[in-house]
Amino acid sequence: MFTKLGQIMLYVNNQDESLKFWTEKAGFIVVSEQDNGQGMRWIEIAPSKEAETSIVLHNKELIAKMQPQLNLGTPSLMFFTDNLDGLYEDLSNKKVKVGEIVTMPSGRVFNFADDEENYFAVMEKK
Repeated sequence: MFTKLGQIMLYVNNQDESLKFWTEKAGFIVVSEQDNGQGMRWIEIAPSKEAETSIVLHNKELIAKMQPQLNLGTPSLMFFTDNLDGLYEDLSNKKVKVGEIVTMPSGRVFNFADDEENYFAVMEKK
């Protein structure tokens, strides 16, 4: 039986630039960072220390060589916020590409792109 979603693997072209986006623009924190000394680097980030689910940034090129059968596409992620307008303004001010705020049956939502043009969504949940 599954009990919760622990980590999401995000395969990126440039781990340093991706880390910079998630920490400086999206406000995530580094939970842990490891390097096995043979090129395999693992960077775990999360919106806060209390978050139950984290994102692990992996080097897409290295993973493709190690496990060519893996689907390295960007997962479709939906983040939640209790202040959609504030987050939208903050990301916009930091020059993050954001879509329009749309009202869906489940709430207001907008999408945003990281610096590698991967798109994610965020929904207001109070």
